[in-house]
Amino acid sequence: MLRPIFLLFFGFVCFGACYGQDDWKLRNDRDSIKTFTSHLDGDRIKSIKAESIISASLTQLASVILDVDHLQDWVYSTKSSNLVKRVSPTDLYYYSEVNFPWPASNRDFVAHMTISQDPKTRVITIRAENVQGFVPEKRGVVRIIESVGKWTITPIDKNLIRVSYVLRVDPDGNIPPWMVNLFSTKGLFQSFKNLRSLVQRKQYSDAKLPFVSE
Repeated sequence: MLRPIFLLFFGFVCFGACYGQDDWKLRNDRDSIKTFTSHLDGDRIKSIKAESIISASLTQLASVILDVDHLQDWVYSTKSSNLVKRVSPTDLYYYSEVNFPWPASNRDFVAHMTISQDPKTRVITIRAENVQGFVPEKRGVVRIIESVGKWTITPIDKNLIRVSYVLRVDPDGNIPPWMVNLFSTKGLFQSFKNLRSLVQRKQYSDAKLPFVSE
């Protein structure tokens, strides 16, 4: 059984199409996490979305997502991840390799991540788009070349936030689209569960981000 890890946090393409669509179909609603899918005409793979309300501050959650050296602590089946280049505190590039069970090959990618906050609503947007170069391709590992994702973090009350994540990614290779679509929401659900727990660690609860206003 192919695990759905490759559909969570990696790489990213077509922001307007993914984020503007409104034909989301609810696939699961349990443990305070909702997962959705949407299928654009011409796409092999469905876009996926997860939503949840989490007890944490804006800074806590942003700190977890920006801590790209430790994605394997919560992103389902991530083998490794590391910072490649930091342009500024709000602009970085990172590399990650994703475990795939035999006989499929592992996947990897390099992503460009940026974070911004609306000064009026305090809503935080984190975008990540796959890019080519930076890290040489590895023998036996398939490089993801088409994916796009977006986090939206909305304050509700003190230490209470609404989190939404949208992703469209094609893992490439000979993995059947129906298999990718079948298991994608499971991986996203598990990653949100992991995130909800991880955000309470002291290193994130004590974090300070000068570019985030609570």
